[in-house]
Amino acid sequence: MPTSFTVVPVEAQGEEWEPAERDGKRQEEGEDDDRDRDSAGEVIARESSPFISSAELDRGNAYEGKNMALFEEEMDSNPMVSSLLNKLANYTNLTQGVVEHEADEDSKRKEVKVPRMGTFIGVYLPCLQNILGVILFLRLTWIVGTAGVLESFIIVFMCCACTMLTAISMSAIATNGVVPAGGSYYMISRSLGPEFGGAVGLCFYLGTTFAGAMYILGTIEILLTYISPSAAIFRAEEVGEETEAMLNNMRVYGTCIIILMAIVVFVGVKYVNKLALVFLACVILSIIAIYAGVIKTAFDPPDFPICLLGNRTLSKRSFDVCAKFTESNNETKTTTLWRLFCDSSSLNATCDDYFNLNNVTEIQGIPGIMSGVLTDNLWSTYSEKGSIVEKKDQPSVAGSEETKTSGFPYVFTDIMTYFTMLVGIYFPSVTGIMAGSNRSGDLKDAQKSIPTGTILAISTTSFIYLSCIVLFGACIEGVILRDKFGEAVNGNLVVGTLAWPSPWVIVIGSFFSTCGAGLQSLTGAPRLLQAIARDGIVPFLQVFGHGKANGEPTWALLLTAGICETGILIASLDSVAPILSMFFLMCYMFVNLACAVQTLLRTPNWRPRFKYYHWTLSFLGMSLCLALMFICSWYYALIAMLIAGCIYKYIEYRGAEKEWGDGIRGLSLNAARYALLRVEDGPPHTKNWRPQLLVLLNLDSEQFVKHPRLLSFTSQLKAGKGLTIVGSVLQGIYLDKCTETQKAEENVKALMGVEKTKGFCQIVASPSYRDGISCLIQSAGLGGMKHNTVLMAWPQSWKQTENRFSWRNFVDTVRETTAAQQALLVAKNIDLFPTNQERFTEGNIDVWWIVHDGGMLMLLPFLLRQHKVWRKCKMRIFTVAQMDDNSIQMKKDLQMFLYHLRLNAEVEVVEMFENDISAFTYEKTLMMEQRSQMLKQMQLSKNEREREAQLIHDRNTASHSAPAIKASVAAAVPEKVQMTWTKEKLVAEKHKNKDSNAPGFKDIFNMKPEWGNLNQSNVRRMHTAVKLNGVVLNKSQHAQLVLLNMPGPPKNRKGDENYMEFLEVLTEGLDRVLLVRGSGREVITIYS
Repeated sequence: MPTSFTVVPVEAQGEEWEPAERDGKRQEEGEDDDRDRDSAGEVIARESSPFISSAELDRGNAYEGKNMALFEEEMDSNPMVSSLLNKLANYTNLTQGVVEHEADEDSKRKEVKVPRMGTFIGVYLPCLQNILGVILFLRLTWIVGTAGVLESFIIVFMCCACTMLTAISMSAIATNGVVPAGGSYYMISRSLGPEFGGAVGLCFYLGTTFAGAMYILGTIEILLTYISPSAAIFRAEEVGEETEAMLNNMRVYGTCIIILMAIVVFVGVKYVNKLALVFLACVILSIIAIYAGVIKTAFDPPDFPICLLGNRTLSKRSFDVCAKFTESNNETKTTTLWRLFCDSSSLNATCDDYFNLNNVTEIQGIPGIMSGVLTDNLWSTYSEKGSIVEKKDQPSVAGSEETKTSGFPYVFTDIMTYFTMLVGIYFPSVTGIMAGSNRSGDLKDAQKSIPTGTILAISTTSFIYLSCIVLFGACIEGVILRDKFGEAVNGNLVVGTLAWPSPWVIVIGSFFSTCGAGLQSLTGAPRLLQAIARDGIVPFLQVFGHGKANGEPTWALLLTAGICETGILIASLDSVAPILSMFFLMCYMFVNLACAVQTLLRTPNWRPRFKYYHWTLSFLGMSLCLALMFICSWYYALIAMLIAGCIYKYIEYRGAEKEWGDGIRGLSLNAARYALLRVEDGPPHTKNWRPQLLVLLNLDSEQFVKHPRLLSFTSQLKAGKGLTIVGSVLQGIYLDKCTETQKAEENVKALMGVEKTKGFCQIVASPSYRDGISCLIQSAGLGGMKHNTVLMAWPQSWKQTENRFSWRNFVDTVRETTAAQQALLVAKNIDLFPTNQERFTEGNIDVWWIVHDGGMLMLLPFLLRQHKVWRKCKMRIFTVAQMDDNSIQMKKDLQMFLYHLRLNAEVEVVEMFENDISAFTYEKTLMMEQRSQMLKQMQLSKNEREREAQLIHDRNTASHSAPAIKASVAAAVPEKVQMTWTKEKLVAEKHKNKDSNAPGFKDIFNMKPEWGNLNQSNVRRMHTAVKLNGVVLNKSQHAQLVLLNMPGPPKNRKGDENYMEFLEVLTEGLDRVLLVRGSGREVITIYS
């Protein structure tokens, strides 16, 4: 995977180097520019690389001696190996992007401090602190009691296996080159590309933010439940409202704490980092206290009695004595418990039925590790919301159902419990494995420390969690384990009752650890968002890349606090935990995917120092992450995947173009190679045929496209489907035209983006324009993905011989497409075609089906009408009937044919009868042959040839008045030679007096043949063109688009110029014409 280096050049004189100079903005730029010029004054291009930017010291020693004279001309761009190694040896992996608070405080420092954090301090302890947290202290005992020891063991094992497999994949990625600060986001984005990187990076950001909310909620729960219950603002006025009052307290206190923590993070991040070790010490001391308490229970269990009524657990918050009545001085007195279940304190009071039928008993809540209570806690005890926590093997007499739970001091379950829900609540307790990789910029040897420290931390915490499950189940009574808030033990924290020397060790330790974890989340999440914003892959996040002058992400902190407030308003730790589980699981899933993809692709740059990985482990970890997502909550999983998918598509369409050498690009290349090998190199089946276009563009002298509408028409015809290759030819040698070729390619690609033309660009430099076009037609495409149709614009100025796309090039292109068995589309008057923003609200697409071309004429209007521009146009099909044809039967047959083709179109048969060839046709042919003969026989200069051609044109078309003739002769060099007839010229030709021709012209050229001497083949062709043009004009003059069969060029090359004139006459008077020449194969079928 690619890496971003910061190279600190070592100066011989110990010159001062400032961090600001990392961006390459040096004072010596002007001097460097001067030195970068060779003796001829040409600028030598220098490769942009941190290793190939030569310092003055290198430059001074570069040419000493003659041992390397063979390479001296390349020294500017390719430095000596000794110079490169010198820079590598002095490499420092300073933070790229986000400037840490401590590092920025002394921005004027003269030398860079080398990071010295080792594996233990830099990776192991941060991972330990992030993994061990609020769930261990507040929910693990409840999970053990609810799911039982066996199922709890399965839950913890699954989650720890998921994080261990992810850590193995992460270690492989982290040791494949230098990982700058940015941690998991950097690894995923550089391995899977900006789309996946941005999507998963934002998911990881949201997970970290919601983790902050969870830690804050845990802090408030410890404060209000176990430290100072009297601090609650909202109190339950009636029985059953305790939960709602608690949630409201959470919201109020949570909002205050989030504001306070945000201020602390804004003012002094360095204090948060310095207090991290204090918070970690609290966690470690708490865990030691738990193990010490377990050992103590073996010989001296603590005294935490539990009061049971029958088999129901009672909450000791409301009474002190666990008995119905007491004996004092031979007098029986009722207790507080009696008054809770009876209507008065007298012995003959009316009491609850269940209270009367069952005895009050007292058992030890923590019988000890030697008591054998483990067998009772092996199996799960799931329950509905609001059910009473009951001891399984305790005798009980059932009372009336009506009075079972109404307002008595029982211990109730606050939520419905089931296996998958517990997985979602527990999983956040194993997150935090990225803490080491996030600090990679501060490590002495990140490639060694990250794998060792992370895997050791996961092993340690996994042992702690798994051992705690067994120890909790072996030491604590089941009803206490299921008592989430410790109501049966006077409101003590359940895990605190087990601790030694005092429950307060756990309470205070867990309070500070959750506070610290919340602060760490509010510190890390804004920096992650700032790193994403500064990468520029998500445009709307650009504002969050800015911050204070020292680099602190102020705006990102505000957004983080706002999102965190959303989690606070949810107010339930059990509801927030599955949300952040989704985001973390998605992040871990893509870390595993990144490692698997890189391993399977065997990318040359994939050379991790960590060798204990395999793609099967990564794939197993990815599968486990995906399974856990849906096990936790299938609807949360779908929502998280939808969010990530939306971010992915947004970055794909609106994000900045980034090339990070990611694995997804490599995967795409491998998939493309596999698909190309699978695609047969022969023609596809008729049902799969679609026009795969080679679009031939003309470029001007500035390498801009002359006819952008051709690309508009391409996107309308293709609608993003199939293959499109946009090609053009630059005349010249590639060595001379290299820069122009690159510029042309950039311009064409930019226009393709504007016109939304999905395809590839191929610019060819060739000494001959004709050879370049031939090269494109023959070689464009790859394997089975080759074009089958050529699209080009009609050469409007084909009569100007200086035009590089002259009539000869055009006719040769027609012949070559025919020889290559490719279809040809020629768009005439392309600049009149609609843009992609235009919409035709009415009109027709007229198809003139003269000869059968394999169905291209039928298929093209159908494809065009799929686009918004042409969608409301109607399709009309015209065919021509000769003398011997039955036009009525032809229309019926054509309608049936279109019905079987599933095409909706109006059908009309046009009858074109034989008649005499008109004088206009003879004159038109005469003019055409005169021009052709003149250009062949007369050896005139370019300007003279144009002048004489204009004189012949004026002789045949203009009026015969003397002023008109004088004006024609006076025209020195006409800009354009027009040989096309209009209706006005036709009328003038029919009524002119042939005897008034000036005899001087005939004397000059002495080549005008009589009508009888004209080439009869040319006369017949011209007759067809004139007649067909008249019929088309009559029916389709106002059509939005006319599609015509394109006649083939003559076999005799001597008639090529005449062929252009025939096509000109055929399409005269029509606004938008698409000449279609089929490839000689069927492209549309009536069969399914």
